[in-house]
Amino acid sequence: MGYHLRKVAFYLAALWAAVTLNFVIPRLLPGNPVDILMAKLQQRGGSVDPAARQAYETLLGTGGRESFAQEYLAYLGNLLRGDLGVSVSAFPAKVSDVIGDSLPWTIVLVGLATLISFVLGIGLGALVGWKRGTWLDALVPATTMLSAVPYFWLALILVALLSSGLGWFPLNGGYDVVLDPGWNPEFLGSALYHGILPALTIVLSSVGGWLLGMRNMMVSAMSEDYVLTARAKGLTGSRVMVRYAARNAVLPSVAGFAISLGFVVSGSIVTEQVFSYPGIGSKLLQAVQNNDYALMQGIFLVITIAVLGANLVVDLLYGLIDARTRDRSTVS
Repeated sequence: MGYHLRKVAFYLAALWAAVTLNFVIPRLLPGNPVDILMAKLQQRGGSVDPAARQAYETLLGTGGRESFAQEYLAYLGNLLRGDLGVSVSAFPAKVSDVIGDSLPWTIVLVGLATLISFVLGIGLGALVGWKRGTWLDALVPATTMLSAVPYFWLALILVALLSSGLGWFPLNGGYDVVLDPGWNPEFLGSALYHGILPALTIVLSSVGGWLLGMRNMMVSAMSEDYVLTARAKGLTGSRVMVRYAARNAVLPSVAGFAISLGFVVSGSIVTEQVFSYPGIGSKLLQAVQNNDYALMQGIFLVITIAVLGANLVVDLLYGLIDARTRDRSTVS
């Protein structure tokens, strides 16, 4: 019980540190979100008198007469109430509404792509490790090369070949703009069709890491006593590979996969930008370009909670599965 309480306390402290940095870092950027909002209102013929500016400073919680410490305490109080503020880049929409609209797109796209790349990489890695020394070893440098290619280069190559060249997939967007978003077959089919190419980019760029890691663990597991014993019993090769070697070799990859799920909500900013995909990565880039403190803080907060939550779950599961983890923690 003490092990789990220490872990929870550690991650709560990490969350507080992340929230504090989340408040400080956007305010170190040059520019002011109130100035940007005033410029937008002036372009639309809106009022820009001092009283209006002070009202917007109070609304956005920055640049007003409050001290830095007072702004920080107000920020923490708003977080505890679930108030993430108002977005400048999507004014007057609330940050929670902007995140709520874009987050499902990223979770579906990056989540499914991460799951596909993990399953594909683990399956191929187990096979390559079991059949090492054969032509299957060529998959390792091929997939590693794809992993080394920058996201935007790979995305642009796929767009040039499969969209512009062959016309198999749309160039950009998350769905056909003539459709109204909703839970209907036509819209869902359009969203799936538009998401194939961005998902393919993510899968091709990440499958190599899973394959290489699983392949190396398989090679190590094949020399273990339990695998040699299974072979000596006369079990079939496929059963030894799946039930003995791969079953134990996959454990480190499962931990890595659980952690990678925490980064799903951060999306793939470059991929979403290339394909003009309406995900959380595009909103984050938009927030940075407009000095949108509130939106940046809201997105970073969601990412932080997801990553810390995934790491906490992995740590707690390791403590339950492997008693040695708890013992080492107790001794230290």
